[in-house]
Amino acid sequence: MSYELKHVFASLPQMERGVAKVLAGDPKGNNFLYTNGKSVIIRNINNPAIADVYTEHPHQVIVAKYAPSGFYIASGDVSGKIRIWDTTQKEHLLKYEYQPFGGKIKDIAWTEDSKRIAVVGEGREKYGAVFLWDSGSSVGEIVGHSKVVNSVDIKQTRPYRLITGSDDNCTAFYEGPPFKFKCTFSEHGRFVNCVRYSPDGSRYVSAGADGQIFMYDGKTAEKLGALGGAKAHEGGIYAVSWSPDSTQLISASGDKTVKLWDVASGTAVTTFSLGSDVLDQQLGCLWQRDHLLSISLSGFINYLDKNNPSRPLRIIKGHSKAIQCVTVHKEDGRSVIYSGGQDGHINYWDAETGENEGITGKGHSNMVAKMAVDESHRLVTCSMDDSVRYTDLSKKEYSASDLVKMDVQPKAVSVGPGGLAVAVCIGQVVLLRDKRKVFTLENLGYEPEAVSVHAGGVTVAVGGADGKVRLYSIQGNTLKDDGKVLEAKGPVTDMAFSKDGAFLAVSDEKKVVTIFTVADGYAVKNDFYGHHAKIVCLAWSPDNSHFASGGMDMLVFVWNVNDPEKRIKIPDAHRLHHVSGLAWLDKHTLVTTSHDSCVKQWALKI
Repeated sequence: MSYELKHVFASLPQMERGVAKVLAGDPKGNNFLYTNGKSVIIRNINNPAIADVYTEHPHQVIVAKYAPSGFYIASGDVSGKIRIWDTTQKEHLLKYEYQPFGGKIKDIAWTEDSKRIAVVGEGREKYGAVFLWDSGSSVGEIVGHSKVVNSVDIKQTRPYRLITGSDDNCTAFYEGPPFKFKCTFSEHGRFVNCVRYSPDGSRYVSAGADGQIFMYDGKTAEKLGALGGAKAHEGGIYAVSWSPDSTQLISASGDKTVKLWDVASGTAVTTFSLGSDVLDQQLGCLWQRDHLLSISLSGFINYLDKNNPSRPLRIIKGHSKAIQCVTVHKEDGRSVIYSGGQDGHINYWDAETGENEGITGKGHSNMVAKMAVDESHRLVTCSMDDSVRYTDLSKKEYSASDLVKMDVQPKAVSVGPGGLAVAVCIGQVVLLRDKRKVFTLENLGYEPEAVSVHAGGVTVAVGGADGKVRLYSIQGNTLKDDGKVLEAKGPVTDMAFSKDGAFLAVSDEKKVVTIFTVADGYAVKNDFYGHHAKIVCLAWSPDNSHFASGGMDMLVFVWNVNDPEKRIKIPDAHRLHHVSGLAWLDKHTLVTTSHDSCVKQWALKI
């Protein structure tokens, strides 16, 4: 019994309106990286479905940068911690950890010999530091600013120079090492969001919230002019990135465009228009070899096309907020994974290639709590926006007629044959048939938490916060209490009948999964112990002899129904994030989702 990680479908960057996002590349030009929550995500630039996730920061990570050697990455978080870790090993061993100042780290820069690191941000006493990577010893001071420093860069050729840009509308210039303050420039009328040196070190630029880009001599800091004259963009500029040959650069702006500049003439050669919605504001960019990338406020990563500026070559989509639930469905012989997020967004993924897209149209406006696919190939979802939705998977778009409004907030939904679905809401159990509410049970005397419909479509099991499971029979369009109550070990968190209807699995807050045998009048078959914290989700394998459980302890177990000792334990399935959803692609492949916004596939040898 063993397992291996087969695929990671990574989260998008976590975006905030009006806040720049640093998108960084590796020195070889194969990967790019960004942050989301406590994770640093490394993706292959040619095939973004190939991803690696680093999750060792205890706090939200803001920025990560490769060392020019390519062997290490430095990442900084909101608490002011810098972690320097290895890129060559799968374990990403920690090399050094420092706390240069107390407060959010916003940008990082390395010297070209990978020996010195500059960090800037929202310190309490100071807004930046420069130190040796292997000892933490200071090699200069970052002074001269009166507010938060947003951006830093170091000239990649000797003699070294360092530049910073701040909320005090100024850029500062330092000579070194050790780096000493030389002068400041206050050309910008608003915050300076980004400063970047050209790869050859001959020039550097500063870009600001005033829509301007100024250019300076890389060695002397003499001002050389402004790109685009009085204004480079109509909106604030959040990021710039140079071409590898130092002759061009791209800039990303809140005016929803990215511009490609010819540095010698100071004019825009190409303007990439990326939409008209507020979510199309561009907050980050990267020029990596032949690839031009930008990030929208939506979190989408755009691969820009120089030959067709009105339409990106490809757009990488996914989740930027926590994933709450998952299910799978076979379509035209291919397995498709559906995942629902805390923000109401539903994404679907080709299980083999990782190609993904969101369901189109106006959908849920709040967290998707549970989802299932019925026999009519409809995705049935319930959400904290007090609704249950039916989405036709052949069309993959929302429709207003597929919305069923609930009286109160639904927590879970389960589907059965003949267009049947049962939703448990706060204080209610609701029977639905063919997209209509047909029966509601109220005044239950307990709080329902989980539900599962038997494959035969005649029995519904409802799990309560009182640690009991009640069985109801479906009679036409009504639910009748069978008077049968099963005892769980604690408040029920999830439950599921096996595909063949032989067993009922119930998980609870007391970290136990109990299996009941349906044919024996729901006699207890086995209790399964192993989790260290509340179990959140359950899923049966297609062969009905195994099931998986996931919990707040970041553990996933794959159990053998007949032998609780025979199990596969996947520790840290989503490190530092609890497992939120489970689904089986086939009897040897398990899908897990989590609050780290990633979808993972595990190959199991059972």
